[in-house]
Amino acid sequence: MADTGWPGCAKSLKGVILDLCGVLYDSGDGDGVAIPGSIEAVKRLKESDLQLRFCTNETQATREKFVAKLQRLGFDISVAEVFPPAPAAIAVLKERGLRPHLLVHEGLLPEFDAVDKTNPNCVIIGDAAENFSYQNLNEAFRVLIGLERPVLFSLGQGRYYKETDGLKLDVGVYMKALEYACDLKAEVIGKPSPTFFQSVLGDMGLKPNEVWKTSGIFMHNDLSGLQEMPSDERHPTVTADATVDNLAQAVDVILGQRGRGA
Repeated sequence: MADTGWPGCAKSLKGVILDLCGVLYDSGDGDGVAIPGSIEAVKRLKESDLQLRFCTNETQATREKFVAKLQRLGFDISVAEVFPPAPAAIAVLKERGLRPHLLVHEGLLPEFDAVDKTNPNCVIIGDAAENFSYQNLNEAFRVLIGLERPVLFSLGQGRYYKETDGLKLDVGVYMKALEYACDLKAEVIGKPSPTFFQSVLGDMGLKPNEVWKTSGIFMHNDLSGLQEMPSDERHPTVTADATVDNLAQAVDVILGQRGRGA
């Protein structure tokens, strides 16, 4: 149920940014499974006067393949509406003239086909899943430790995430290992980076206080960047404005408040 502290600000909202895993679907074997009520909730938001975008730290597939999976699950979502970290990382590489060593999932590699990866002068780490072997982590370490000015980019910094068969370690765990080994601080591209959220807000043409952002159960992975400009409810520094059991319930509240104010 929605808690009693649900904010009465829905009437002033102009946009909604939805997280994907844990809000629209649970990942797992095959395409995963849509969370009950989430397909209809997305449809209702699209039929409203609110702008809608989708934010994800998905780094196991290209954006096109990821969106195709969501469409197979039944969601009316287009590629242009989805913001993952990889395209943002590529823009940073081009801007700074960097050549990456990639420690990412094999499904994400096509995103970087047009990127110069010879003689790397930085490392990009994503949710590499089974590719997080000692050998691959050590190779990334050797690239970083051999650079005069080592640069580590992480496509998110989540601790863990949920699949249909249980919790899985996320990229942030391995990011911290490389930070410790190389005595450096990673640059996070993706949630919860404020720069990442600003790129989504820029696409919408909106300000942070005009947008409602959802998170799954792991708020520390998702919202802190947007609050600077929820994680589980016990997180010590990042708190949700309100909690609900699922997206459908949240949409009921938001559209209900807006209806009452019409």
